[in-house]
Amino acid sequence: MTDQHPPVDDMNYELLAQDALRGVIRAALERAATPEGIPGAHHFYLTFKTRAAGVSLPNDVAAKYPDEMTIVLQHQYWDLEVTENQFSVMLKFGGAPKVLTVPYKAIVRFYDPSVQFMLQFDEPEVVEADIEPLPTPVRDPDAAPVDPKPSADGEAKVVSLDQFRKK
Repeated sequence: MTDQHPPVDDMNYELLAQDALRGVIRAALERAATPEGIPGAHHFYLTFKTRAAGVSLPNDVAAKYPDEMTIVLQHQYWDLEVTENQFSVMLKFGGAPKVLTVPYKAIVRFYDPSVQFMLQFDEPEVVEADIEPLPTPVRDPDAAPVDPKPSADGEAKVVSLDQFRKK
């Protein structure tokens, strides 16, 4: 019986492969950032760790999604800027425009349901930071009642990908 040790991967091929596949996301986002936008029926679900290094979110969004968030890029996104290591985009949350900046290393899933294409990545290290709680809204008693129905203007919405998770 021999006492062999498995070889050590000094090249770290798994990390190299994940970085290369993040290049696929960058290329897809670069295409989405062109004046023509995302072609055909394609649209992207991007799930990322909100506390990963380099992620920048407005405080109220970070408080609402303290661990993970999924955004959808389809029709309602603005100012998509793609760089070598990250992207930023403006989306509407409750009708208010908000800018998010996400490094590709923070992404844990990329999914284009139009062609059933999905990439899944190892979870990044998170930055331990306190997230401030959302302030309690102060409502003017003379204001019109809030309509609880979702708007029909097609604004971007955060959705759950639970139905697509492997079981």
